[in-house]
Amino acid sequence: MSRVSNRSALQADLFSFPDLSSAQDPGSVEPLLEQAGFPELIGIDEAGRGPLAGPVIAAAVRLPETHTLSGLNDSKKLSEAQRERLFHEIKDQAVSFGIAAATVAEIDTLNILQATFVAMKRALRIAEASCESTGQPHALLLIDGPHKIPLTRSQLALVRGDGRSASIAAASILAKVTRDRWMQRAARHFPNYGFERHKGYGTQAHLEALNLHGPCPIHRQSFRGVKPSR
Repeated sequence: MSRVSNRSALQADLFSFPDLSSAQDPGSVEPLLEQAGFPELIGIDEAGRGPLAGPVIAAAVRLPETHTLSGLNDSKKLSEAQRERLFHEIKDQAVSFGIAAATVAEIDTLNILQATFVAMKRALRIAEASCESTGQPHALLLIDGPHKIPLTRSQLALVRGDGRSASIAAASILAKVTRDRWMQRAARHFPNYGFERHKGYGTQAHLEALNLHGPCPIHRQSFRGVKPSR
């Protein structure tokens, strides 16, 4: 299949995208999209939607068409050592990348889904800043999960995308490593909660610490388990 122009790719609707139902293995999405005329792709993912504390972190990554990143997969399926290795390799090899956060205050004000979109938009702006300076056009966005970002951009929402798209997997690794490091630093300031172990998720130990000490400034007051039950 011959490649369409970048402009045509950006104007494409859902009917122009190839069938991706067979792309279920790590990195299997990109070859199908590239063959269909979408060589410029940016993967976007987040870390930290579920925890009771801390920001939500998003990353956007544009990988080169050929790279030497081995073991790209959903960050949750990788060991900490694997994520740390890939974190540095992704930053070294990516055409561009961006990492950004939505704060606890934004999460409590907007709700977690809307705050996640805020973080994703910020990460995307950072990732595309260098591409804009060289005059390169916007890429097709690959978003992990069922929701598109509220932007008038050509994009695909891919359920389990972090296990199917190398670009999204790279973004998930950057986001998770960044957030885990943030929570480890937070643990030094708020040592009563064990953030260095559970990263803010609602484990039994975390809930017991909340019951004993009450919430700290980085807890999400709008989340069940943090706000007092009536």
